[in-house]
Amino acid sequence: MMTEKMMIRSLGNEPPLLADGRRAPDKREVSLRWLSGTFLTGITSSVLMGVALFAALDGRQQLAIPAEAYASAAAAAHEDTTVVRGGRLIAPAIAAKPSDRAIMEVSTVVHDGEKEVVRRQPFAHVKMTLAANHVATEDYPDFDPLAIFSADEPQPAPQSRTGAIYGSDVESEVSLKTIAFPTGKTGMKMASGLSLEEVEENVRSNGSVLTDGNTQLAALYYVDPRRFSNEDADVDLTAGLSARVLEQNMTVSAPESITPQTEEFADDILPVRVDAPIAKALTDSGYPQQYADGIAGIIAEQLGASDLEKGDVLRIGIIQKGEQAKIIRASVYRGTRHLVTVAVDDKGKYVPGSEPPMLDAIATAFDDNSFAPPPGQNLPRVYDGIFRAALSYGMTKDMTALIIKLLASNVDFQAQLRPTDTLEAFFSVADSAGQATADSELLYVNARFGDTQTRFYRFQDPEDGTVDYFDENGKSIRQFLLRNPVPNGIFKSGFGMRRHPILGFARMHTGVDWAAPRGTAIIAAGNGTVEKAGWDSGGYGNQTIIRHANGYESSYNHQSAIAKGVVPGAKIRQGQVIGWVGTTGESTGPHLHYELIVNGTKVDPLRIRLPGGKSLQGEALAKFEDERKRIDTLLNNQTPDQVASK
Repeated sequence: MMTEKMMIRSLGNEPPLLADGRRAPDKREVSLRWLSGTFLTGITSSVLMGVALFAALDGRQQLAIPAEAYASAAAAAHEDTTVVRGGRLIAPAIAAKPSDRAIMEVSTVVHDGEKEVVRRQPFAHVKMTLAANHVATEDYPDFDPLAIFSADEPQPAPQSRTGAIYGSDVESEVSLKTIAFPTGKTGMKMASGLSLEEVEENVRSNGSVLTDGNTQLAALYYVDPRRFSNEDADVDLTAGLSARVLEQNMTVSAPESITPQTEEFADDILPVRVDAPIAKALTDSGYPQQYADGIAGIIAEQLGASDLEKGDVLRIGIIQKGEQAKIIRASVYRGTRHLVTVAVDDKGKYVPGSEPPMLDAIATAFDDNSFAPPPGQNLPRVYDGIFRAALSYGMTKDMTALIIKLLASNVDFQAQLRPTDTLEAFFSVADSAGQATADSELLYVNARFGDTQTRFYRFQDPEDGTVDYFDENGKSIRQFLLRNPVPNGIFKSGFGMRRHPILGFARMHTGVDWAAPRGTAIIAAGNGTVEKAGWDSGGYGNQTIIRHANGYESSYNHQSAIAKGVVPGAKIRQGQVIGWVGTTGESTGPHLHYELIVNGTKVDPLRIRLPGGKSLQGEALAKFEDERKRIDTLLNNQTPDQVASK
């Protein structure tokens, strides 16, 4: 029971303090306010802690190195510090590496009626690392498998605009005309031959013009000067000879052709975006741990610190030979100010070195356009990577779309890019700026995606004048037949015995079913002639049958409609839209029932081994091989004269 003394002890015996005439607050009212404030503070603190914890956990995915990048970075130790450069998610800015992009003047020959016009034209040779953060110079179309296989690509002119690579170099435009050598009798009288005395007299009178300044012409070296001189005259046998004077410590050697195994120097520019140890900055860029630790220790001794600051730039000098890379120099910059350099001496040891010549890449190392996404973020799809890289290297959208179409049979464009995926191309350009135009033509492509490499060359068939692309063996890069005539379709049913959905009993399913919404376009699996186009009373509904070469036929069934112009006898090109998906005939839903018939027998379109495309033979194959050798020689930095046609 609360007594008066206890009440005084609890409330106090001093009167409450009043302000501005207001009444004293009630004790219970003050407690309620305090409780409400404490409760709201606790809720706010919990929310803030939850947000911070979520952000911390969400960022953990950026700390993991993908397994593929880790595997490619691992390498066995070598005493000579030779390392294997692995693929990386952050593409380095490779400076002073001439193989990345080169503009060259090449002599080409174009047939103009009876004449052959030889002229010099600029060509671009580019090697693109697709995983780098390329920025497209213009918008490009979204991925559409139907558009990739469509036949609406620009058809080449009757005569190639670029022409073929000429076997020799020319200084200006030259017109050549070839005529048959006259074998019949001529109406002109033949002059009699010169006597020995007349020949000697001509040499005596014309000998003075057989020199060009101080250089004696080659024709005169085969003549003994004393034979045509006076016996009493003094003869200087060294007259007309010239000597070549070389500077001191200078050696003249024959040019060496560059191959994939030729050693090549490159600078690897690594921007430091956060404070980090030197070794970690190297390993994050793809260098193996054991070599990163060794180089970091040497740099730290010279720098006086083991960590790099945000804004520093690492410059790694490497000698590349194929897939091998040997680190020969390392420099550290703070902004553009050089701090320290270490380099390999003659004994293979790292020692302090002098500052190397400055590169523009040092100042632009932190440009957003020069690097790939940070670790942890997904690389783009193959389709996007090809378009972004090609457009940033000066290729046109039409030329890039052609590359996409030619690679479609071997490359999954919706797959994620790998750090090692590359694309090499050789194409004509407008000028030394290296920008392709609508008149530019693609001559060569070498694409590597994972373990798959696809290489093809442009060639104009001399027989029919058609331009196509062939592999190194002269086989067309295009497929003979496509296995899926509905690029947007979903596979539903395969070839073989199955229970018929309508008839209710087991029956042989003689094709494959591709489900798609009604009205989805159907494309021709290959070039051919329409054999049938119309209604089939046997349950196929609207049916189109196309006859291809070598006894192959393709059948398209249950179409909602057949495209205009697809009639018996019409010529069809691969990728041409021939109809639309429907559910006509004995069908339970919109789909395409696709059949492939070989010599009258229906076979599984997905399992049969299809023949390749067109193969060059005879004289056409020989001319293609000459063209291929000339292109290979140009890309290896050899002179065209070395592979001139015999």
